[in-house]
Amino acid sequence: MAIIEVSQLAKQYRIYRKNAGWMASVTGLFHRDYEVVRAVKDVGFRIERGEMVAFLGPNGAGKTTTLKLLSGLIYPTSGTATVLGYVPWQRSNAYRKRFSLVMGQKNQLWWDLPAQESFILHREIYDIPHDEFQRRLDELTDLLEVRKLVKQPVRELSLGERMRMELIASLLHSPEVLLLDEPTIGLDVVSQRKVQGFLRHYQAEQQMTVLLTSHYMKDVEALCRRAIIINEGEIKHDGPLAEIVDRFSSVKQIHLQFAGSEIPEDIERFGKVLERVPPRVKLEVPRQEIPKVLAALLDRYAIEDVGVQERPLEDAIAELFTQKTRPA
Repeated sequence: MAIIEVSQLAKQYRIYRKNAGWMASVTGLFHRDYEVVRAVKDVGFRIERGEMVAFLGPNGAGKTTTLKLLSGLIYPTSGTATVLGYVPWQRSNAYRKRFSLVMGQKNQLWWDLPAQESFILHREIYDIPHDEFQRRLDELTDLLEVRKLVKQPVRELSLGERMRMELIASLLHSPEVLLLDEPTIGLDVVSQRKVQGFLRHYQAEQQMTVLLTSHYMKDVEALCRRAIIINEGEIKHDGPLAEIVDRFSSVKQIHLQFAGSEIPEDIERFGKVLERVPPRVKLEVPRQEIPKVLAALLDRYAIEDVGVQERPLEDAIAELFTQKTRPA
């Protein structure tokens, strides 16, 4: 049985649209115009035990809504889902003790108190034995290098330090499923790498099942082998991360170093110039034209070095995000 199993899951909201002006406000007291917004449309996927899966999509695609459904925070309009064999929106206490949700833009720690006070509260909420709690706390604070900061008020910590404290709070009860929503949002490069390294190590050691949303592709490439891409509420891709560029990118990049110190003036005829630092140039060329363009370049110019590369992952995903749903 899959740890997370979702079938035809949908969520829609009824939103009141108000026109500007005081007359519209008065009219709204007696007659209101509503619009139905479909945040999630018949989504379905399966995640096995121990997988760390990226859940990607543009803003408003339905990622956070899906995580809220899987954590039981909101009810679906239709469809089914089970996590660890539980229906999330039934909100059983047994289920709540076996998963954890971390949202990079939401705090679960008391702002004016040291993080250790919030950790003690979590110990009571999840009924963690004292010895087990202390062992886990020592392990997590050492791994995340924040042992000296747990007695400091949360409001005095940096954003990266607070995020690491949030991760500790979410893992104290040893959840089997971890739902991560933008865990490195707003963090500097050093903090991002520390969080990435910790998640990679801890997930492999504990064999947790992790569903990760992030707009930072370095997180995704560092942590996940599989990606589920959602756009306009629908699944567009579910498979290996490595297949995304092949499947959705229509171009490749050619890196050239010319023998002389100059770049040919007519280089634009061979493709879109992405970077020009004489004697080097980077071109973007349609995939199917790569052999023809390479042959023409090598025949026409003296070239010392040449390489063909795929587009960066974030570029391929951005291209996918901008594609509109085709009519049936």
